[in-house]
Amino acid sequence: MATGRTHRPATRSRGIPEATVARLPLYLRALTALSERSVPTVSSEELAAAAGVNSAKLRKDFSYLGSYGTRGVGYDVEYLVYQISRELGLTQDWPVVIVGIGNLGAALANYGGFASRGFRVAALIDADPSMAGKPVAGIPVQHADDLEKIIQENGVSIGVIATPAGAAQQVCDRLVAAGVTSILNFAPTVLSVPDGVDVRKVDLSIELQILAFHEQRKAGEEAALPDAAAPAAVTRGGSAAEQGPDGDVPAVMPA
Repeated sequence: MATGRTHRPATRSRGIPEATVARLPLYLRALTALSERSVPTVSSEELAAAAGVNSAKLRKDFSYLGSYGTRGVGYDVEYLVYQISRELGLTQDWPVVIVGIGNLGAALANYGGFASRGFRVAALIDADPSMAGKPVAGIPVQHADDLEKIIQENGVSIGVIATPAGAAQQVCDRLVAAGVTSILNFAPTVLSVPDGVDVRKVDLSIELQILAFHEQRKAGEEAALPDAAAPAAVTRGGSAAEQGPDGDVPAVMPA
């Protein structure tokens, strides 16, 4: 089976837009779920809903793949799974190294979805000497001193960085110098890489902060809505006292 060092996905050479490439994994996930349920065909509307996009955008994306479906029948699920997997390069074996085997790195090593999606965890690397030789997910951790040798021996072109922020750039530089051309960065820092090296950043804290923003906005919208079920506030001439949340303090005090 071919390795990632000698083969690159065909998407760039075929001129598929980056926005379309970013949606292909969403379609593949939805199609894989359909395939597991032995669903033979799917309409663009059904697949778009499952992937969280509109059907017009889906049809446009698939046109770049040369797949237009059949009127009245829809798309062949198994063929689309193969077609998208081929475009993403997932019909090849992509050896991956994970650098930084703390809690996050260990969790990534134990993730069972890599193998089923065309990725093989070839090595786990950590700078802590006490970690050397310890098995994580059945793979013995190797010391960072051997990083370059590990990259070369396993033909690795994809590296995952799960180190603390302060160590991430140095690890990135070593990966790139050893021949790694794609990096998935979990460290909370921005990496500087030369042209020809692709970096995808996953920052869990930023995602949580974005969710916090939306929660705060929703709370503000709810607070601004009139509460038709609530009793009228007490005014100076009111005859009844409105109870506060604790039952003993007026919710609105008279002026």
